[in-house]
Amino acid sequence: MEEAYPATNRDASVAETLTVSDQEVLDRAIGKLVLLGKQVGVDPDRMIELLDSGLTVSELLIYLAVCNDRQV
Repeated sequence: MEEAYPATNRDASVAETLTVSDQEVLDRAIGKLVLLGKQVGVDPDRMIELLDSGLTVSELLIYLAVCNDRQV
């Protein structure tokens, strides 16, 4: 994947409870979200803003799907 966005930068208390395997899975998932966002024209900073404003991860995925549909 391109650039990594490790979850440990977001919330140290959550990161402390993750196993190494959990952290790897989470990092891959975040990386895939970043790549999907890039494909549909939404940069990581915008996705973080959306999540910080109250969007859930599920809602973010729907948002990215709608952005993708607009490109077709």
